[in-house]
Amino acid sequence: MLLDRQRLGHVDLEASEMAIRATMNQMGGVLLAKLLNCDGGGYRGTHIECGEGHQAAFVDYRDKEVLTVLSALAVRRAYYHCPHCEAGVLPKDRELDIVGTSLSPGVRRMIGRVGGKEPFEQGRGDLEDLAGVVLPTKQVERVSEGLGAQIDALWKQEREAILAGKIEPLMPAVPKLYVAMDGTGVPVVPRETEGRRGKDANGKAKTREAKLGCVFTQTQQDAEGYPIRDEGSTTYVGAIETAEDFGPRIYAEAVRRGLRQAQQVIVVGDGGPWIWGIVAQYFPSAIQIVDLYHAREHLSNLGKTLYGPASEKAREWTAARKTQLDAGDVKAVVTSMKRLRPQSLQAREEIRKAIAYLQINQDRMRYAEFRRQGLFVGSGVVEAGCKTIMGLRLKQSGMRWTVTGANAIIAL
Repeated sequence: MLLDRQRLGHVDLEASEMAIRATMNQMGGVLLAKLLNCDGGGYRGTHIECGEGHQAAFVDYRDKEVLTVLSALAVRRAYYHCPHCEAGVLPKDRELDIVGTSLSPGVRRMIGRVGGKEPFEQGRGDLEDLAGVVLPTKQVERVSEGLGAQIDALWKQEREAILAGKIEPLMPAVPKLYVAMDGTGVPVVPRETEGRRGKDANGKAKTREAKLGCVFTQTQQDAEGYPIRDEGSTTYVGAIETAEDFGPRIYAEAVRRGLRQAQQVIVVGDGGPWIWGIVAQYFPSAIQIVDLYHAREHLSNLGKTLYGPASEKAREWTAARKTQLDAGDVKAVVTSMKRLRPQSLQAREEIRKAIAYLQINQDRMRYAEFRRQGLFVGSGVVEAGCKTIMGLRLKQSGMRWTVTGANAIIAL
């Protein structure tokens, strides 16, 4: 720093602060090493329990280099060996939570933070720039996916306990509890799509559908009667899995969040049959709402098919149908569609599909009535989750996932 002042006429602030931080981290690492090793290695006597009902005998002391948030340091540990299990026992590793790893809990937590939110290479760079923790990209990937797998395993245990009635979450009653579900394709490696049909020209699938669900609550409306989502009330669950597996996942989360104490339960989703199949099985008494904006999009796409994407006629026809839809008058929308007499086979097929969609979901499209009750009629919360949790993290250019890896990152 003094040389900088002599050479430049001033102190290079960035270089100085980074150098001081590195020095302070090294000093902190020395102090932490003394703290961790002040027990002399954690000697527990000549014999200890191995954890499997046997006695393990003390052998010697063994050092292990551990990377901490301050610096790398050596930890001295008493090493025991169990002849029955033919395995070593290091009680100090269990105490410090470094069994099978050379990374401290603090470093692993940092890796989890970046690995769950950004590509592994970017996460590696952020760890180095922001925390001075230097790791290879592959290690960031392995640790991130390992943490995600641990989280998902814990969720699975909790889910099974809830479904078995062993855990009964005691939650305060809320006026309205919402469950929303959606799905989005995640790019995967070729072996994950073997035997699956896709949408491209050769019919080969390149993605697997990740299902995402969220639960949130509502206790009030604004001055104009529009619902207000309770701040900080939204939780998400998700995975690449079948609807049969996802149903228990979202149901257990709803129970954990107070499903059984809620005065009203509302499920919001698009027209996907898998969503309403889950609702029929797990939320049969819930108010069911098809996302208004998804339904409007159907009308808009049909108008463009009928009259051309940029035509004034398409805009006018769509606007009139949206007005009817917003009023919950699905029968009027269907009647107007039945009056159409398009020439093209494609247009007639699109009309048939739209009519079927509306008729199947007409009880879920009573939008004027739902709004009078002060309910949400859109699934924007879960769609936002699809864009951030799935889209920004799992669907960037060049990404290809295994199902196991993707599910670990979704959990993380």
